[in-house]
This record gives sequence, structure tokens and C-alpha cells, in this order.
Amino acid sequence: MAADSTLLLSLVEEFVSGLQDSKAKETATCVKDGQFTILQLVEALGPSLTSSQPHTRARGVQLLADVLQDCYGGLTEREVEVLIAFFENRLKDHYVITPPVLQGLRALTKCTVLPPGSAVSMLRSLFQDVHVQSLMLAERACVYNMLINLMETREAELKGLGPDFVFGFVQSMDGERDPRNLLLAFQIAKSVVLRGYDLGKFTEELFEVTSCYFPIDFSPPPNDPHGITREELIQMLRDALTGTPRFAEFLLPLIIEKLDSDVPSAKLDSLQTLIAGLSRYQHKDVAEFLEGLWASLRREVFQTSSEKIESAGLAALTALTSCLSRSVLHSDAEDALSSFLQLVLKDCKPHLSEPDLKLVWPSAKLLQAACSASNRASHIVTGAAMPALVEQYNSRAQCSHRRTLLEVVQRFVQSAKTCDNEESVFLAFRPSLCSMVFSALTETDSSLRITATSVLASLAQQAGLLLDSDVELAVDHLTRLLLTEEDDKVSLAVVECAGALAALHPEVFISKMIPRLKNEMFSEPADRGDNRVASETPSHHAVRRRCLSALAAVSSRPAVVQVTTPVLLEVLSAAHTGGVGGVVFSVEEVVLACHSLQRIAQQVEDTEETGRCFHDVIVPRLLSLALQAALQGEGSPAGRSPLLEEEVLLAMVPVISTSCSRLQPTLAGQTASRAVSLFLDGDVSFLPGNSFPSNIQLLKQADSWSRSQMVCLLLGCVCSLPRSVEVPRVDDLMAALEEMSCTCSRPLAYTSAAKCFAGLANKRPPGDSLDSLIQRTVKRVCGELDSASSPLRTQAFTLLIWVAKALLLRYHPLFTTLTDKLFSLLDDAALGPAAADGFWLLMSDSVDILNRGCHGDVRIMYRQRFFSENSAKLVRGFNAAPQEKKPNYLKALSNIVNKLPKEVQVTELPALLSLLLEALLCPDPGVQASTLSCLEPVLADPPPALVQQLEALVSRLLALTGSPAMVSEGEGLPRHEREDLLAALHPRRLLLPRPRGFAVSDPSSASAGPTAGRQEEAGEEGGCEGQNRLVPVGKSWRKLILLLKHNQSHPGRTLSGKVEPRGPDDAPRPPPHPFGSSSIPLSSLPTCSARVPPPSSFPPYDMFLL
Repeated sequence: MAADSTLLLSLVEEFVSGLQDSKAKETATCVKDGQFTILQLVEALGPSLTSSQPHTRARGVQLLADVLQDCYGGLTEREVEVLIAFFENRLKDHYVITPPVLQGLRALTKCTVLPPGSAVSMLRSLFQDVHVQSLMLAERACVYNMLINLMETREAELKGLGPDFVFGFVQSMDGERDPRNLLLAFQIAKSVVLRGYDLGKFTEELFEVTSCYFPIDFSPPPNDPHGITREELIQMLRDALTGTPRFAEFLLPLIIEKLDSDVPSAKLDSLQTLIAGLSRYQHKDVAEFLEGLWASLRREVFQTSSEKIESAGLAALTALTSCLSRSVLHSDAEDALSSFLQLVLKDCKPHLSEPDLKLVWPSAKLLQAACSASNRASHIVTGAAMPALVEQYNSRAQCSHRRTLLEVVQRFVQSAKTCDNEESVFLAFRPSLCSMVFSALTETDSSLRITATSVLASLAQQAGLLLDSDVELAVDHLTRLLLTEEDDKVSLAVVECAGALAALHPEVFISKMIPRLKNEMFSEPADRGDNRVASETPSHHAVRRRCLSALAAVSSRPAVVQVTTPVLLEVLSAAHTGGVGGVVFSVEEVVLACHSLQRIAQQVEDTEETGRCFHDVIVPRLLSLALQAALQGEGSPAGRSPLLEEEVLLAMVPVISTSCSRLQPTLAGQTASRAVSLFLDGDVSFLPGNSFPSNIQLLKQADSWSRSQMVCLLLGCVCSLPRSVEVPRVDDLMAALEEMSCTCSRPLAYTSAAKCFAGLANKRPPGDSLDSLIQRTVKRVCGELDSASSPLRTQAFTLLIWVAKALLLRYHPLFTTLTDKLFSLLDDAALGPAAADGFWLLMSDSVDILNRGCHGDVRIMYRQRFFSENSAKLVRGFNAAPQEKKPNYLKALSNIVNKLPKEVQVTELPALLSLLLEALLCPDPGVQASTLSCLEPVLADPPPALVQQLEALVSRLLALTGSPAMVSEGEGLPRHEREDLLAALHPRRLLLPRPRGFAVSDPSSASAGPTAGRQEEAGEEGGCEGQNRLVPVGKSWRKLILLLKHNQSHPGRTLSGKVEPRGPDDAPRPPPHPFGSSSIPLSSLPTCSARVPPPSSFPPYDMFLL
């Protein structure tokens, strides 16, 4: 004990007199270990706590408070009571002692053994003896945390203080400015109003002390370590202001005032706060302010300059109308909702009848917002607005006016609120609405017909608005448009409308539309008086395409699927047999039929009936047709079935894959068993039209090409099944697939076999069986790849990359072996570019296999893991590679980084920046485009590492302007990739695309005149005749150089310029544009037809600043 006492005294002395703050942690550890108690610590601190020197007393209290921060959990109730009394007494001591006292009290508020009444005692002492706003930031935060702790554990005691607690909190918070403390203070205010504390006569004071911060105007500094966001502050303050209806009389006038602000963010915040408050208010809380609120909301919609503000204003009107709708009607009281809606109708209804319909949309939006609030509001608004709209539609002759009015009607139909088991509010207008829609469907204006189909679909959603006769007439109109309309936009709208109606009235489509579509598809052109063959008639092709699309759109109900899928299968059968009665289907039409089947499989209701349909009919029929085509294809190539075409087979795969992925477990197991028996044993017993020879071998390389490529259909059958479904004889199947993928010479066959092998490996349970299989496959693949003279290296590489992807997605440990082999292939003379492209496949989402839709084993963040584990290998390989092999590493790097999430790119780019800049000099256009897309996310707000490399970056970007990929459509990148590359350059405004045959001249330049324009038009001196070219932006890009150099000197600022601060009532100032304006007129650009010199020939920055 003597030793412990000596140690304690030593620790106290070193902390108090030696000013060694670390001794507090040691003291706390000794207390927790039981070497001495809190009481002994207080006794040891006696001389310090009773010293005549304030700073000595402060150090003593500080040590006690620091120890309590770690040891408060072990205190007894009596110890807590004594310590509270001690700290309360010390609050009256010298001001330098107040901070550690507050820290000690905060620690005691966390105790679970807090004595009854101690919470009130602490707060009374705190409110009486401490002026909170005169404290430093940390001490103020300490006070707020004390209040939060006590409100969570001693709420009943605090409520016993009554309004005194609210008054004390108001005094403590008044004048707070730090965002960190404001977040705590708003949290306390929110709890006060939501938990029912007695505000008493301090209601207005509490509102004033919080509302003075409304609306929040806070922009956190860059790299803020505290993570306080503007959104957090806004939401916490909004919760406090809208938490009680007692604030309504103060908040609503404030919102009306703030809506007059010119600051868009203040308007938006005010409207969102109004919406939040109205959800808690009753009609009596808002009755006094209805006119002012309506005037402000009307102005924000009629005179809006922002879609966000307009949407918020409409949502606020809906919330206000909903608030009034909750009022209880009394015989002797005024109907608040009706009175308010009359005010709205008075201002909006006249605009529905204006000759030019100039303000019809703002007025309609306001009425629709009110209409959507409640069933009662819908009745009032539609009863007043619909007669006017119907009258206007019937009196207008212009199609544009009719279309506008029809769109307004549609919005009303969509916004109306109808209670369950109640009639639609539009039932009284049903004849007029149907007449408007059906007449519009017969108009010649395509836009009006498109709108009519949308309105028809909306009417169908309302119960009782369409009678059976109306639905039949609608189907007749839609069928007529499908068969005769040549406008693609109208056809698309008709198909969408048909799909919406078929989900509600399937029987009408089964009896009327589907038979007519089938007859049209299988009819002969001679029936229309056309002597050409059907497949040669362009209009007949278009009709068939629309029919195929419509058959898929209407097939969302099982009953319809039973009728439409046989029609689509009959298209495939007719194409295979060569047509019956002169009906011939092209390859494109067969592919579209497969796409329709896939869409049906995706959208149809997941029932046992539909599962049986696909399991028993569709999948076996597709396999049967493909096998028949394959067997016939072994003979003469003349008259070969379209089903042998690669694009048709690839279109069949997603049909089978989607179907199998949605099967019930029992049916899925049967499908797997059938598919394996067919491809391993030649079992064709389940196929319809069983006239196939026995012992068909579909996975043998020696067989014909037509049979071997059927392996792609096996992929759809077994690789999309749920992981819970066991594939029978999976070892034999994977062995056969491995053999085919390594020996077959046909790309479709060996690629499909490799993908199928990978899909099965991805789903196999972990264990020795899988590991030995992968090791055997890797050994065989590496043997082929290591033999430079092997003719099967491409096949082996294809299997390697797909198996690598399968293992990567599931985090299999053997993936590292495949990764190392893939990296080694970057130095291979023949397979190096393919290996670089292979990283794109590894990081990309696969559409037909190895995805979650096919129940693949896909772990989250696999891309990030791959990057973190292999980026260093890639860098080391690049440094060690010979010069001619370095482009492969650069392309691999850009392919990997390009597929990372943008947030990860921004974090990792600084470390890889030197390599990415090197990649910009790579002659491969694909590497250039991929690298630029990697750099694009950080160009607007560059990290310091990029700012330091701005000179190299600008030089390389300018060098790319002379790249063939940027000059020629035929010699370089595809158009979409060139546009991606331009998008990366565009934020810097370095270059502008020149339209074909357009001369760009600068009238202010002495060298730019008619001669320059003629030279550009001639295209001979400038080169690249008749093509898009890129022109350096003379003086403007020199300004960019100036800005970039400025950012080198001020790395904390972004390339887009510094945003000036604004006052609370000032509009935000736009950031200065690098060129002094937001756009550059073409007439101001200097003419330049010469190519940009290489980076080494650019003069230093200072030359441009002269």
C-alpha cells in the first residue's frame, strides 16, 4: 500500500506541477486496475485542490476530470453524489477552473447510478453560475453534451423543471456560431419540441434562438476533418423548427418572408421546411396565413427559374391542401379546404381558357398539386376545372392546342386522389374523356396521337372510367395504328399503351389484337396487291417489327403468355423451314422474335403456370429448332437455316438464360438434368418433334461446326440456374467443356464453352474438388500458352480469362495464379494486346453470365480488391518491360482504373498519375480514350498531385489534337469514343470540334479574313478534307494556361476558379469562367489549320504570359 501511495502522489505531482498531461492516462489505468480508488485520488489531490493559486487548483480538477472520463462506470451512487457536490461548488470558483469542472460533470452525466435529483441540481448550478457563450468552443460543446446525456437518461427529472429548463437552454445557446456546436444545440432543441417539454412562456424565445440561423448558409472548408455538412445542419434545424405546431404562428410568417429572397437555396430550404411543418399542423394553425402562403407559392410556380424550386412549391401546395383536408367539418364552421381551393381556382382557372394558352401549364400544375392532396380536394378541383378543359378541347382546331389540353387532362387524371372502394372523381366526365381520346387517335398529327395513347393508358388505371365497349374500341384503335402507322415514335407509344391495357384487360387482347397481329405477320404481300415477296417489302418488315414488339409488350399476364409465345415460336419455326405459303422471315425478324421472348420471360408474373410454360414448351422448342438447323447445316450450305446464324443463336441464349433463372427449384433441377443429358449423352427424348438420330455428340470437336456452336445454348440452360440447384454430372460436363474450349477452332464454340465452364466454376461449392479441377485446367492452359508454336494459344487464353473472372468474382484464392499468368502475357509478342484487353473483361459486368441476374457468386467491391492487390504488380511490370511492350501495361492500367468507382479513382489517381500521363503518349487510340476517361473526374477539382503535373498534362492534351483518332472517322476511334475523348478535353476548353465544311475565323485578327475562310473550305492546305477537325483556341487557351499556372501557385483552389463568399441576402456569384464568359462564340476563334506540334516543341508557360 505504501508503494501505491507513493506512486499516486508521484503521478499527482508530475501532472499538477510537472504539467505532464500523459500522467492522467496512467492514473486512470491504475484506478481501473484497483491500485487505488477515486477517494484516494481526491485525498492525494487535497493540497492542489485547496491551493491559493487558481492554476494549481485547475490542474488538480483537470486530473480528476480526466480520470473520471475513463472510470465513471465503476463509481458508486454515493461517490457520484459527493463528486457532483464538489464540482457544483467549484463552478463558483475562478474562471480558469470552469473548463475542467464541466468536463468532470459531463463524465458524471454518463453514470448509470446517478442519484435522484442530481440532474436537476447540476443544471441549476450550470444555468446560474456559468455564462456558456463566454466559454471556449470545447467547453460549450461540453455543456451541450451534458444536456444531451441528461435528456436521454433523466428526461422525467428535467421535465420537472418546467419552462426553467427551456429558459436555461435558450440562454446557453443564444449567440452560438460554431457549426459543430450548432449541430448539438439543434439536436437539443429538436428533442425539447418533440418530446413534449413544457415551453411555457418561452415558446417564442426558443423559436427565436433557433430560427435566427434559418435558412442555413454554410459551406464547409475543404478537407474538413469534422465532417459537418450543410445538409446535416439544415435537417437538424428543420426538425427543430417544425417539431411542434406551437411554432406555426412564428414559422409561417418567417417562411413567407424568406420566399421573397433572391437566393435560390433560401427559397428551396424555406419550401422544404414548409412541407415538413405542414405534416404536423392542423388547419387552425395555418388559417391566418393562407392568403400569404398561396401568394408566395403561386409566384414560385408562375415566375420560377428553377425546376427544383417549382417542384418544391408544388409539393408545398399539396402539403398545405392535405393539411386543410384533415380538418373536421362542422355545420356551423367554415370549410377551410373549400375556401382555400376557391382562392386557388380564382387565380388559376381563367388561364385554362386563354386563347394562347400561355399560362395554362403553370396554372394546371398548381391545380393538379392541390388535386393530388386528398379525395375531397380532387372532387372540388376536377369539378371546376374539367368542364373548362373539355370545352376548350372541343372548341380548338389547332392540333398543338389540343395536344396541350390533352396533356393537361392526363396530368389531372394521374394526380387525382381516389379512396379505396370509391368511384373515380372523373366518372362524371367519362363520355367526354373517351370522346377526346378516341378522336385524337384518328388525327393526322403524330404528337397528338402519342399524347392520346398516354391519356388512354392513364384512364385505364382509373377504376370504372373505361367500359368494356370502350376497351374494345381502344384495342381496335391500337391495332389499327400498329398495322398502319409508320412513325416510330407513334408506334412506340402505341406499344407501351397496349402493354398497360393488356395488364388490366387481357381477355380483350387475346380475342381481338393477338389474332390480327398473327394474321398480319403470316400473311402474303399478294393479299395487299403487292407482287413482291414479303421479305423484300420494306413496309412489311416494319409491320412485322411492330407486331413482334407488341406481342412482347402485352404479355405480362400468364393467360396472354400462353397465346403469344406460340406465335413467336411459330415465327422461328417458319424461318427454319423456309416459309409456308410464301411467308419468309429474315434473320433480323428472327432475332427480334427472340428478343420478344426474352422480354416476356423478364416481365411475366412469376407463377407456376408461366414456369411450366417456359420449362415444358419454350426452352425445349428452342433447343429442338436449333438442333434441327444444326443437323441440316451439315450438308450443302445452300438454303441454310437462319437459325444457324451466329446472331440468332446469341439471341436465343438470353431467352433460355432468363427463363431458367426464374424457374422454381424443382423445374430448374429438371431443366439442368435435361440439358446435361442432351449435350453429354445425346438424349433428345424431351425435345418436341423427336425425329433426331441417336447418339448425337454435341460437345465433340470432331463433329460439324453447326453442332459445336450449340454449346452456347447449354450456357443459357445451366449457368443461369440458382446456386441451390445442383447440376448433375458436373465433373463430366466441365471436362467436356474444357476439352472443347481448348481444341475447337470455331470462335463461337470455344468462347461459349469457356464461358460455360467459368459459369459452372463460379457456382461450385468450395472444396478440394473445385481446387483440383481449377489446378488441372490451369496446368493445361499454361502448357498451351507457354508453347509459342501451339496453334491453340488463343483458345487457351480465352479459357484463362473467363476462369480468372469467375474466380475473381467469388474471391477464390487460386485467382492469384491466373492473375500472375495474365500479367506475364503482357510481354507476349502475340497475345500482349489481347491480355491488356482482358483486364477490361475482368473489370466489366458480363451481360449473359457471371452476374447477379444469373445467380452468380459476385462479391461486393471485387474491383477495388483486385486493384489494391495487383496495381503494384502492374507498376513493377511496366518499369521492367522493354519499351515496345510498355503500351500493353498502360492499356491494362487504364482498363482497370476506368472501371473503378469514381470515388476510388479520385483517391488512387495521384499514385498512378505518372503512368497515366505516360499513357496519353501511347499511340493506341483506345489507350488514349480510356486514360482520358480516367482523368476526367479529377479535372474539375484536381488534387495537389495533379496540380503539380499541370504542365505535363496540358502538353499531352494538346498533343492529342493531332492524333489520327481525333482527325479521321475511318482511321481512328469510333465516333462515340471520340466524343468521350472530347468530353474529357471540354472542361478545359482547350479544343473545339469544327463542323464539316465550316470556316472558323476571327474578325478581330489581322490574319483571319476571306482568304483564311477559303483555305479552310478548300481543305487542301489544312488537310483532312471534309472531316471534323480540332482547332486550338488562340487567346482563350492562353488564359487557361494563366489559370493553370495560377493554380500551381494556389493548390488549394480549383481549376474552375474561386467562388466568392456571399452575404445572407445576396445572390450567389457565379465562379469566374477561365475565358471570361461561359461560352465562346465561333466568330471569335482564330483560324488554324496546322497540326499541333509535339509536346517537346511547346514553349514554356512564361512565353504565353508575355
